[in-house]
Amino acid sequence: MELEITDQNFDSVVAQGKPVVVDFWATWCGPCKRLAPMIEELAAEYDGKVSIGKCDIEENTDMTDKFGIMNVPTVVFIRDGKEIDRLVGIAGKNVYQEKINSML
Repeated sequence: MELEITDQNFDSVVAQGKPVVVDFWATWCGPCKRLAPMIEELAAEYDGKVSIGKCDIEENTDMTDKFGIMNVPTVVFIRDGKEIDRLVGIAGKNVYQEKINSML
């Protein structure tokens, strides 16, 4: 199940202890819209193992600043509360799966 990750709930999502994948996006971003179905598929595939969600950069400026997001889409991979990797732009689904699997 895909989450909406916000400035307000980020700490509680991380506190659950599972790896976290955050898709930073914006409503005006065409590539973000193309990536969205893949993020939803990954969220369903890894349900219960990994917290996968989206963060709207225009509504969550604290998180955008914290992670230094300059371009969207940017997908950040977090384990134990720390960023371990990121992908900027769109990659193949297998690339996201490899990065997620490496966190498990």
